[in-house]
Order: sequence, then structure tokens, then C-alpha cells
Amino acid sequence: LTLPQFVQLMDNFVAEDVSLPTVKRLTAFIKEEYKQTKEEKMKQLEKVHHMSLVAQRKQLLEALFEKWDSNACGSLELEEVVAVLSTFEGGMGKEALMKAKEQLCSRYPQLSRVGKLSSKAFQTFLELIASKFTGNEDETIDNLVRFLTTSVEQSHTESLQSSARRKWLQDIQQAAESSGTSMEPVYKAVIRTLCQDMEAHGDNKKISAYIALLEENQLSPEQGQVCLRYVACTADDAPHVLNQVLHRDMKGVSFAAIDQGKPIYVPKVQLHGNIHFWNSDRPVEERKGSLLVLPLYDAHWRVFGILGLDTLRDQCQKSIFLTHEITFYEGVCHAFSKAYHHICMQENVLQVADTALSWLYPRTPSIHTVTIYLVAPGKDKNYALYKVISTDNTGQKEIHNSPDVLLREENLLRDYLFKCKDSSEVTLISVYGEHHIAVPLHDLSRQTLSIFDISIGQHKKLPPQEQKELQKMLKMAQAACSEILQRFLEETQPTQVLEAERVANMRHAGILFYRFMLQELRECV
Repeated sequence: LTLPQFVQLMDNFVAEDVSLPTVKRLTAFIKEEYKQTKEEKMKQLEKVHHMSLVAQRKQLLEALFEKWDSNACGSLELEEVVAVLSTFEGGMGKEALMKAKEQLCSRYPQLSRVGKLSSKAFQTFLELIASKFTGNEDETIDNLVRFLTTSVEQSHTESLQSSARRKWLQDIQQAAESSGTSMEPVYKAVIRTLCQDMEAHGDNKKISAYIALLEENQLSPEQGQVCLRYVACTADDAPHVLNQVLHRDMKGVSFAAIDQGKPIYVPKVQLHGNIHFWNSDRPVEERKGSLLVLPLYDAHWRVFGILGLDTLRDQCQKSIFLTHEITFYEGVCHAFSKAYHHICMQENVLQVADTALSWLYPRTPSIHTVTIYLVAPGKDKNYALYKVISTDNTGQKEIHNSPDVLLREENLLRDYLFKCKDSSEVTLISVYGEHHIAVPLHDLSRQTLSIFDISIGQHKKLPPQEQKELQKMLKMAQAACSEILQRFLEETQPTQVLEAERVANMRHAGILFYRFMLQELRECV
């Protein structure tokens, strides 16, 4: 137990109306009765030491990845890494390298197709190589890190450029984590990052930038099964580009970038002959400049849209995109993908919660209201809670598209919600005579992802049958959320049990809640 978990456990155990002498007797009893053997103490110390080493190693390997990924692309070429590692210890470890590579490709099947290492896959690769050597694994990792660190050089200017770019990429992720389920702040952060980088590192070129996402073509399937909808762009281009739809049978190179799975660069659009110009008012003689279209990948390296940039607004004849700029834009694509899928994950979690509440309310008339909060990460305890769904005593739900933001220092009467988040445990409290049960939904590392704030009014506890139904709902909601989070991992291939899941293709994550209900029912029969 962590300190917040221990305090919460004791708080729940003694309840609110217990006298101070009783609390003191309980404290004295625990101090007297709690015993720890030497073996238990040593085991605990070893566990803490191991966790510390794992955290240090992760930090070390992340820093190494960033040093190699000098243009903040978000991935490394597998074969480039293999070529350098093949000279480690004079080439003595080639056999270990090949075995580790084979194992890595079986763990990340998409590697053999795309040949790119994410930060996580890079760390896994080095750990697999170290495990193939005889001797101490930690020492081998240290030697590998030293070897790879000296294998790459970076000038002071490159270092400053890389640092600035990483800060802008972090802003994209932060926009996703602090926007509830709204994509608008993320779109704005991406466009702002592109413009800032062009101003700082791209000779101040005037650019147009836009994001288009793949969607099912329901209106005109004869033009192709999927189409690209333009969901964001630079402000000046909005009247011509925003909400436009590009079909396969129209001019353009975007679908070629999607099909080939790699960026397409057109240095002179006026000479290409297959470029779609959204602004039909622009004179033909002004349709000059460069165009770059980059595919957007999810964690499984499947394309779900494009990021496009052009210099048609720049009158300079030499407005071209340089290699370091193109590499960085791949990093922007990677950062946007992480942010986009973070919000998709939040939406799916809320769909599960919404479905769970619809199932719960007819079975628990003693529950007055339920409010659902999402946790926005922050350093230490400097995080916020976003109210996203609330219900009244009839089960009528309200979805908060512009969520109320709760900060700890401004909400003393709701401090129990923050205690629930800190401890990742159920918290029981009475506020002005109204009893609340705060229940966390956990992520895969058992950190609090979302909180159910359940009010049961004047009742100190629910009737036994209703309590049983509540516990069942929470168990199924947690199982469904864990499955959703697993699906967003790079090394996980989605599994589907019900036909409805295949049809919905995760657009209706609430189906997962009923899938787990059905599975439990089957196990009970």
C-alpha cells in the first residue's frame, strides 16, 4: 500500500462518526500488532530497488532515443540501428543481435512492414539484445547505451533546434490531456507548432497546413469506400478547405500517400498535373509552390488520415521543404496521432461509462445522482478533474461538451474526489448529510483514469441487492476500459468476441460492457 492508499483504507474502515479515542486505540493496536519479518523486509527493499532500477533504465533509454531522434521524428529506422549495433564489441554480438531482432519482429509484427522503431520498441530491442549476452544484463545495457551515445553526434545548434521542437510537440499532447474529449485544442496546437517551426527553422516561409481524416464514404460509395474530410487548417485557408471532402476519383496525391504509406513531396505543383486546388479563385499563374503530404499512422502503423503543407502563399521561387523540416513534420504526425488516439480512448471510456449507467439506473432506485469525471494529468498533485457526464435521480443524462474543470484548491468540499484519485481506491464520504461513494476506473498501470461520484442521499449504504448490482456494473466497466486501453497499445492486436464489435469497429465502445456481462453470465451458467 502507498501512503494515500493506507490512509484511505483506514478512513473507510473507521467511518466518519467514530470518536477520537476509538481512532487512537485503533492506531495503537496497528502499531502493536503489525509485524514484519526480516525476510519480508528484505523482499520489500529488493522490490523497491528493482522498481528504482527499472525507472532509471527507462529514463536512460528514453534519453538515448531522443539523442538518436535528433529531428524529433518520433521513430528510428530499424536497419540503421541494426547496422550500428552490428559493430558493438567489434561485431562479437551479431548472433545476439539477430536473435533479438527476430524476437522483436514477432512482438511487433508491423516492424517487418514499416521498419520503424518507436521509443518503446527501441527500448524493448536493447533489452532483448542485453538478455542474449552472458553476464550481468544491467551492465550490458549500460555498455550498449554508452556505445550508441558515442555513435551519434549533434551540434549545439542542432541540439537547440531539437529542444525547441520537442517542447512544441509536448504542447500537442498537453492540449489533448487538458481538453476533455474536444479535438479543437489539438488541431490548434498542431497548426501553431507548424507555424512556429517555420518561423524559427524554416526561413519564415508562408505555409498553408491542413489535416484530413479518413472516413467511410456513405453518401457516394461509387467514388470509393473511404474519403478524406478536412477537419483543420491554417486560418486563411478555412473558407476554402475546412470540411471539404476529397474522393479517390478526384485529382490529388493524398490517396497515393495513404496507399504507399510514406510522404509524397511535390517540389513544383505547377508542373505536376495531378494536384487538387481547393481555392478555385486563385489565378493559374499563382498556383506555384511546393506540396508535402504525410500519412498519419495509429499505434499499429495503419493510416487514418493525412497532414498536408504547401507554400502556395509564398511568392519566393525557392520555397521548398528541406529534409530536416520533412523529418520534423513526421514527428508532428506522430505527436498528433498520440493526441488524437488519446482523445479517442477518452471518448470510448465515456461510451462505456454511459452504457454502464444506462444498465445501472433501473436496478438501483436508491442512487440519487452519478457524476463522471476524467482526470487530466499534471505534475505531482497539480492535476484537474473534468466533469463530463452527470445524471439526475431519474437516470436522465447530461453530456458536458464544455466540461467543468475542478481544481483541488478551489473545491474543498469535493476533496474526496482528489483523495480517490491519489489513492486509486474507493472513497466514502458524507457532505452536508449527503453520502457519496467515489469509485476510480483504472488505467493499465492502476492509475486513476476516471471517477464515478455516486450520491446515495441520506442512506449510509445501499440495500444489499443494489450494492451487488453496483459492484457488478463497476467490475464490467473496469474490464471494458482495460480492454479499450489494451487496444491502443502498439504491441497489441485487437480481439473481438461479438459480431456487433466487428460491425461497430470500436465506434460503439459501449458494446464491450455488454460483452463482458455476457461472458460473466456464460461462466455462471
